[in-house]
Amino acid sequence: MRRHHALVLAAASLAALAGSAPLPAQQHAHPTPGLGTVRFATSCRPAVAPTFDRGIALLHSFEFGDAIRAFEEVARADSGCAMAHWGIALARWGNPMAAGNRAPAALARGSEAAAAATRLAAGATERERGYAAAAATLFADHARVDQRTRVLAYERATAELAARLPDDPEARIFAALAMVQAAPPTDKTYERQKRAGAILEALWRDQPDHPGLAHYIIHSYDVPALAPQAAAAARRYAGIAPAAAHALHMPSHTFTRLGLWEQSAETNRRSADAAMRTASLGEALHASDYLVYAYLQMRRDSAARAIVDALPAMAARFDPNAVTGAAPGSAGVFALKAIPARWALERRAWAEAAALEPAASPWPWTEAMTHFARALGSARTGRLAEARAEADSLDAIATRLAARGEGYWAEQVGIQALGARGWIALAEGRRDDAVARLREAATREAATEKSAVTPGPLAAARQQLGDRLLELGRAGDAIAEYRRTLEVEPNRLRALDVARRDAEAAGDRAAAAEYARALAGLTGR
Repeated sequence: MRRHHALVLAAASLAALAGSAPLPAQQHAHPTPGLGTVRFATSCRPAVAPTFDRGIALLHSFEFGDAIRAFEEVARADSGCAMAHWGIALARWGNPMAAGNRAPAALARGSEAAAAATRLAAGATERERGYAAAAATLFADHARVDQRTRVLAYERATAELAARLPDDPEARIFAALAMVQAAPPTDKTYERQKRAGAILEALWRDQPDHPGLAHYIIHSYDVPALAPQAAAAARRYAGIAPAAAHALHMPSHTFTRLGLWEQSAETNRRSADAAMRTASLGEALHASDYLVYAYLQMRRDSAARAIVDALPAMAARFDPNAVTGAAPGSAGVFALKAIPARWALERRAWAEAAALEPAASPWPWTEAMTHFARALGSARTGRLAEARAEADSLDAIATRLAARGEGYWAEQVGIQALGARGWIALAEGRRDDAVARLREAATREAATEKSAVTPGPLAAARQQLGDRLLELGRAGDAIAEYRRTLEVEPNRLRALDVARRDAEAAGDRAAAAEYARALAGLTGR
């Protein structure tokens, strides 16, 4: 009870500090060309301050590889700089929005850096001891303490640090980011995201060129219900940090949520090009997944196909263990699996989907996408034995993920398995069972949020339900499901097209014309 009371007090104190506070006298703004402007005072040697702030700017844009190199440069120039090791520890933790447990090797190296920060901070300032102690909670006893417990401990530690440091905007920024990281994907009140967003927006008014503020506002509102609140940050972030590939990509999270496919495609093209120039292949693959998704919604199949054809060469060069940009190794592997599956399923090329080749991965949820596409493709082409085998594979992967403590991904794969078995049931003539399975999948999908690693599901469960109802001759029920899909995922090509045709068939000319205008806006046709 005392622990809960302390957490409530810390959170309340942090919320009260959302307004602007004066900066300490020793803090100075250090603009970093192409990366924005940060102000982060330390007790390290004054000569390392510009390099340190460059590392912070890189960290705020999730350019982790370059951030580590900047902080290592600081540590070489000032062996007693605790905050250099603190920065390395957070960079080793990686993208806080990445669902899934961290790799043991990354945890081991991050733990070493956090321990060095804690040791050196003993002779530094109380403020720096607080930063070091907070970072250490992410790695504390990581072999035995589950990741969710450590993430919540970090959220508490950063909130308490920010409450103790009312004149330190950076403490509030990291505390707000920790709130978003800790937000459960099943919390549809978005309480943490709203609190974090309010803190970040208040700070952004006074530091409009700070890269982390625009970046984290986008992450705070990266859910359908809140996405319009991120529009200003999405328009600004790429201009604040144009040298960061992730800053070029990140606006597309908001553009995707709002169905602004042209804007999403443009910013992801720039991001992928920038990432390729710096050999940040994980980031390039991540941007490419979002780019293919946007192209397919605009029916630019030839542009999407060019990316699909380029994947083997990218895969040959990609090292999933390298620390480069925001996208962890799992995100690169995710994109390599997701892009071919999207290419087939969005075009309803069932034979192509059934022919995709599965491959083992350290991240089982990436394998699941291939099995899901193969299951749908096999079921839709009458190859029911193969479809059942793929559905069995999905069930096995979900079980394996649950046993590993990967509850989020276990649920996502479980939803895919339900969808696969629904199409199998329809092919077998079990119509009621087919609808029941997809309705359950749609309900479960609506109860959670997509991971930041993906622009959207390979096949939205509610849209699948609409497809199934349409094939059963229940056009009225089908269009209701398509409309509900469009509320969450606006401007999806398939949902708009079917809704238009259903409206025409029902004689609703006004609705049909509205959908036709939306389609023309997407495709130019």
